[in-house]
Amino acid sequence: MINLILFGPPGSGKGTQAARLVEKYKLVHISTGDLFRYEMGNNTPLGQQAKAYISQGELVPDEVTIGMLRNKVEAHPDAKGFIFDGFPRTIPQAEALDLLMAEEKTEIHTLLALHVPDEEIIKRITLRGETSGRSDDLDENIIRNRIDVYKSETSPVYDYYAGQDKSHSIEGLGTIDAIFDRLCAVIDAIGK
Repeated sequence: MINLILFGPPGSGKGTQAARLVEKYKLVHISTGDLFRYEMGNNTPLGQQAKAYISQGELVPDEVTIGMLRNKVEAHPDAKGFIFDGFPRTIPQAEALDLLMAEEKTEIHTLLALHVPDEEIIKRITLRGETSGRSDDLDENIIRNRIDVYKSETSPVYDYYAGQDKSHSIEGLGTIDAIFDRLCAVIDAIGK
């Protein structure tokens, strides 16, 4: 079993690479955004709790999100591993994820952070905005703010897993295949 956290700023190609990693390593992809949509769309008890917080303009507490993650992990007892996308974003979330993994008799094996220079991210998102229909993809100030939020949120989590010798920064420039090969080289070196 191998459990990965895939990090990358908006426009880093994280979604493209996650799909390829899922296929190659037969992992279960866990996106917190997808989890929220599923739980709320199916009106589960956790989905109802999340809706209540969101409707009041509040952040959903970590324990609700961890509950959703637990449900997803436990729904796949025969999984060869998991790839976490968009979680954890804070040290308390990372600690809670580590605890959940320990309860499931496994662990996070590596955090892979796609590194892409800010100007390249702005270029990619602006290009995407020409076809995505999202006005926020065309506003450079909004894009720069999203990059800043990513950096401020993820740096501590990267450092947390670096303290466990599990963080790896991957060059996110080049062809999709070249970036994928870099990611696979790190995963294969883990030897799990």
